[in-house]
Amino acid sequence: MKIISIAALLLMLTNCAGGNVAKIKLGKKCTVANSKQIQESSFIWFVSKEALNDFEARVNKKHCLNS
Repeated sequence: MKIISIAALLLMLTNCAGGNVAKIKLGKKCTVANSKQIQESSFIWFVSKEALNDFEARVNKKHCLNS
């Protein structure tokens, strides 16, 4: 039952992307911090087809402040 629930949840999450997702990147990555030291960070990134070319330059582990 647990496996069926997880599979159903993954199927629903896949449909939320709308077909524009080129890749799913895993691992802690951050954006560049602004002047107030605020940044976006996540362990899961859904990358669109348009942003795929420059994603690694804008969002990567080197930008994380506390790592």
